[in-house]
Amino acid sequence: MNTQKAHPLLRLWRYARGYRRQMIAASVFSVLNKIFDLAPPALIGAAVDVVVQREDSIVASFGFPEVGTQLWILAGLTLIIFALESVFQYCYSVLWRNLAQSLEHELRIDAYAHVQDLDMTYFEDRSSGGLMAILNDDINQLERFLDGGANEVLQLITTILVIGGIFFYFAPSVAWMAALPMPFIMWGSIKFQQRLAPRYMRVRERVGMLSSQLANNLGGIATIKSFTTEKYELERISYQSDLYRESNRQAIWLSSAFVPLIRMVIVVGFIAILVFGGQLALSGNLNVGVYSLMVFITQRLLWPLTNLGNTLDLYQRAMASTTRVLDLLDTAPQITSGPLHLPVDQVRGEIRFENVCFEYSSSAGRTVIDDLTLHIHAGETVGIVGATGAGKSTLIKLLLRFYDVQQGRVTLDGYDIRQLRLEDLRRAIGFVSQDVYLFHGTVRENIAYGSFDATLEEVMEAARVAEAHDFIMALPQGYDTIVGERGQKLSGGQRQRISIARAVLKNPPVLILDEATSSVDNETEAAIQRSLERIAVGRTTIVIAHRL
Repeated sequence: MNTQKAHPLLRLWRYARGYRRQMIAASVFSVLNKIFDLAPPALIGAAVDVVVQREDSIVASFGFPEVGTQLWILAGLTLIIFALESVFQYCYSVLWRNLAQSLEHELRIDAYAHVQDLDMTYFEDRSSGGLMAILNDDINQLERFLDGGANEVLQLITTILVIGGIFFYFAPSVAWMAALPMPFIMWGSIKFQQRLAPRYMRVRERVGMLSSQLANNLGGIATIKSFTTEKYELERISYQSDLYRESNRQAIWLSSAFVPLIRMVIVVGFIAILVFGGQLALSGNLNVGVYSLMVFITQRLLWPLTNLGNTLDLYQRAMASTTRVLDLLDTAPQITSGPLHLPVDQVRGEIRFENVCFEYSSSAGRTVIDDLTLHIHAGETVGIVGATGAGKSTLIKLLLRFYDVQQGRVTLDGYDIRQLRLEDLRRAIGFVSQDVYLFHGTVRENIAYGSFDATLEEVMEAARVAEAHDFIMALPQGYDTIVGERGQKLSGGQRQRISIARAVLKNPPVLILDEATSSVDNETEAAIQRSLERIAVGRTTIVIAHRL
């Protein structure tokens, strides 16, 4: 069975197999709470029966003919029922809310871990803002449903079954009157659900587009300011926000109509019981206490159905979000890890490109690398020079298996890299990209990224090799200075030298420098070139540059 064709609730049940016992327990407590919640109308009917029938009441038939005793018995039952109702409400509330938090946490972690495993091709046509909307907003939407909506659905079903059973047991002749609105309510609910589902899916898509636009603008705020395009970008955000508002408005118009329409259907059943049940009681064909019970319990049956619209609204939003999250989890990575284990300390660093051909999926058939053969000996330093767009960085992406070759093969120490474990392959390679990325944190944390157990002395030595130690010591807190998001507090050259220090600290058998000196001045470039003489010793080094 194709899981993507299955109902979102069924897909969620399959995913949450580790939480099924907790789900069942929470469901049981929800049902028990509703059963005891429905008991007070029965107690009121019994009290009316005691007052009217006295020694002939239903309670008296259990061996308690004295009226005062009957009332005290009802009082005791009332206390017990309310106490049990409160206990079960506490139990289901704790279980459902903890379940919502736990499942939200696990789903977000699983989804994020899966995103990290997806290949670079997946991200070519997708925005980070859209993925953020799934990982954050969609999962939160599911959490809101589990927090309260699931309990409401269960209690509504319990109400229908319990009260329906009571009607057919005590007064089968008028039970159909209370049940009369039910088919219309169910039919209306299904129709509303069918019409709401695509509208809420559109809402989720629109919020993803809005999040994407916001993320892009915040990331490019310096460009926006330098080109004075604040008004233009505000209009673009306003346009996306208006689309989101309009898609919500269309869903709101439909969902808001549900409750008033259902209420008018409900009142028909209530009036029928009130009038025809009353006539039966007046004629002596229906016990007065039972009539009182039916009037109260009809209200308990039908009026909660007015909340069905809100519950349905919450449910549809959650199912739309669930579909998006589980579709992400069902996306299969195109780049998968191989079976062979190659410890880093055993890697010599011999690299071969053998008749390699490659083109990007977005390059419209233009071959970036065509029948390339290249042999780099272990411990050798090789420079790759070429114009922008010639495919220099693509070679590195193929070596790191960000992408797989379409023809030919790439080998490391004679092993086809597609046969190696991805973790082993990438641990053997130190990569300094031309697009330096620093995480929000301290200088030390960024240099030690990936080498988390490194001592401060080791971090400082790597910084010296990368000619970064002097400028780091000149920073306000030295190695404990916060670099800001993406390292925005540092210059381009400073970020690049920290990135080089990070690769040096990793101490890989293969080192790749992709335009590593493109953002530094001549003096710093000369210093880095001097340090490269030390860095390259005993390892394979690939240096990519525009200039010889």
